[in-house]
Parts: sequence; C-alpha cells; structure tokens
Amino acid sequence: MTLLDLLCGCWALDADKLRELQAIYATHMRGEKLDIAAIEARLGRPLAAEQQAYTVEPGGVAVLRMSGVMSPKANLFMQVSGGISTQMATKQLESITADPRVKGTVLAISTPGGNVMGIPEFSQAIYEAAQAKPLVVHTDDQLASAGYWSGSAANAIYISGPVVQVGSIGVVVSRNYNPSATVQEEHITAGRYKRIARANEPLSEDSRAIVQADVDYVYSLMVDDVARHRGVSAEQVLEHMADGRVFRGQQAIDAGLVDGVSTLDALVEQMATDPGQFATRRKARVVAGKPARKQSEGAGAAHEDNPPSATIDQGPAMPENTLTREQLQASHTVLFAALQAEFTAQGAAQELARIKAVRATAVPGHEALVETLAFDGKTTAGEAALQVNAAIKAAHQAAANAHAADAPNAATGSLAPADEKPKTKAEQTAAAQAYAKEKGIDFITAMKEMGFAS
Repeated sequence: MTLLDLLCGCWALDADKLRELQAIYATHMRGEKLDIAAIEARLGRPLAAEQQAYTVEPGGVAVLRMSGVMSPKANLFMQVSGGISTQMATKQLESITADPRVKGTVLAISTPGGNVMGIPEFSQAIYEAAQAKPLVVHTDDQLASAGYWSGSAANAIYISGPVVQVGSIGVVVSRNYNPSATVQEEHITAGRYKRIARANEPLSEDSRAIVQADVDYVYSLMVDDVARHRGVSAEQVLEHMADGRVFRGQQAIDAGLVDGVSTLDALVEQMATDPGQFATRRKARVVAGKPARKQSEGAGAAHEDNPPSATIDQGPAMPENTLTREQLQASHTVLFAALQAEFTAQGAAQELARIKAVRATAVPGHEALVETLAFDGKTTAGEAALQVNAAIKAAHQAAANAHAADAPNAATGSLAPADEKPKTKAEQTAAAQAYAKEKGIDFITAMKEMGFAS
C-alpha cells in the first residue's frame, strides 16, 4: 500500500491532522523530499519518532506508550511526526500477553486517529488481550476517531484531566481534483465502478453515492465495535457518542466514552496493587443532559452509582401569535404556492439521493432487504449499512449452524471386546456364534460387527 493509497482511503482522523498529512504528501510529490538527516542535524538530536516497546513497571504492570497518527505499517509520516503502527502494536500486545512477569497492562495512548486499515484487527487484539489479563487505556491528550475505536476495546478508559479530548467517532474520505490540469487523464476500463474518482473532474452523482456508501459501511463497523466494547447498543452510540463529536473531560464521562479520571502513575499503581479491579469490562454509563461536575483525582472519579435522571431542553416556547399554515395560505397565496413547490422539489431531490445512497449499500444476497429500506421513506444510507452488516452476520451464523447440523455423526466404535490379548480363532468363532444368536443375525455379519472380519 502506497502513501497515496492511504491518503485516498477511509480515515477516522482529526480534520486538522489529515490536512497536515496531505500537505506533507503534497510537498513530497513536488519533489521537495524531506531530508530526515538534515532535520536531525539542525535539531542536534534524532527525531526519535519510532514506536516504543512496552516496559514492565514495579508490581508487574506493562505500560505500552503509543503516540501519533495510526496506520498499518511504519511510513514517512511516522518518521517525521511519530505515529502508531497497528501491526507493531499488535505484536507488542502478543508479547505482553505471553510475558509471565506481567499481571496487568496500561496502554498510554495519545492519537488523533488515522487510516482505518488494520484498525478492526488492532481493536480485536486489544479486546482479546483484555480478556487474558487486566488491561486499561489512559490518555493525557487525545483519544480520537480510530484511536477511540481501538481504545474502546480495553476493559476501561481513563483520562488525565478536564480538557483531554475524546471521541470524534466518524469516518471521512478526502479527495482533491484539478479541472484545469495541464495533463488530462483518460481511463479505459471494464467494469461500471472502475475509476469512479478521476483526478481532473468532480465525482458524479452515482460515484458520490458509492463512495458515501463505503464510508457509511466503515462507519457502521466502527459504531458496532464501540457498542460491543462499551456494552451499549449501536443506537445509544449514535445518539450520545458518535456523529464525529469531540468531548472534553467530564463531557466524555457523561457521554459514556470514558470511565474516570486519573494520572498515569496513579493508574499504574492501582493496577499493581489490585489488578483484579480492572479484570472485567466496564459498561458505559450515559448521563444525557447532565451538567459537567468538578473533576476529581483518582481512577474512581466517574459516575455516581445512581445518577440523576436526564434533563431534556425543550427549547423556547412558541409565541401565541405564531402564523399558522392556514393563515399563511389564506393571506399569502402566491408565497405559499411558491414555498410549497420549492419544498416539494427539495424533498423529492433529497428522497432520490437517499434512495440512491441506500441502494449503493447492496451486496449480493441482500438485495431484497436493501430495496425494502430504499423505499421505506426514512432509512438513511448509514442505517441501511448497519442493517446489511447485521444481515451478513446473521447469514454467516445461519450457514455455520446449518453446516454443523449437516455434519455426520461420529463413527461408532468397534464392538470387539478390548481383551488384553487377541482371541484365538476358536474363541472368535464361539463369541460370534453367541452374538449372532443374541442379535438374530447371521454368523458372517456377527463376525464383521465384532471386528473379527472385514
């Protein structure tokens, strides 16, 4: 995978950081190569941006520090500004799990997110490591997008203070095109969807719907994983945690994204003293509409056992002299007709775009479901992708169950008695005759069933 493949793919990353990476790549492609040695010489020290190995602190607590943009492998961006290779981090987790010195793990992560390639696998690696040994995540800066997707797989998540940023659950595909490029591109393709994005022209309506469906599908995977990790439904994630929102401090706790506040040292000490308290998965506690409380120290600073009921802001009351639909139609007939036509056209265009986007989520075997959703008048492409994903999972499970049901029964063991020494011919004959008489079968069949003949 090239750097361009990464930049043009799906990202779960802070917008400012993505623009920074695109600027680095643009500089690189103009021929202005980054001279790492010159930068290090000017600084008088190495960049030291490589990913670190875990350390084992007193008390048997492994601490794995990870910082920067996430990607599957080490690349140019990691050289310049640091980063997290999910492949390298997964190997570190495997080593931690196998290390007999380690009785608990703290992942100290600071990341704006990154490319989604490898994130589901890294997330699953954290999930499995947390099942093997107590494992929590701590951040003193930022745990966003792909970083939160992965970090949510830990048994618990802690932040260091009130301005730490968490969340940004969302996916983006970013592209630039230059319609006035001096070099025009021409593509000869086979396949309707080959080269749907061209460098010197904007996306067509169909192409945009296809790209949107792909983004929605990845988003559905992200939402499903966060819901599974945090012990809530996908609907709760969408309502309280997702949509690309970033939360700070207590906001993140009240949204159910974070379990408490602690310094890294205090968390390591608590893990060393009593790792058992971090051995089970914390369930997110969502406190919708609750004002932020004052942050307190210690990993236990989170929700009370019985949080107050959520309050809902109903908005300002409508004035009594509000103009009704009937009054508008009667007193402003021309305006009413114009607005009605405009809104009807706008609604039709929005509905057509919704139908196309939902249809773009279709996969073989689930066309009927997608058609139903496309014409129900309400399902969005993202919601359709979630339902298609659920249908695929259900179909796979049904196929696995059917395969198991069709499996032949285990072979019956030989009826030959397990004597310490083999029977003589005379003993075999006598035994077979007795068995044939008992079962009402012939002598040859009895010999075969008893394992004396084939």
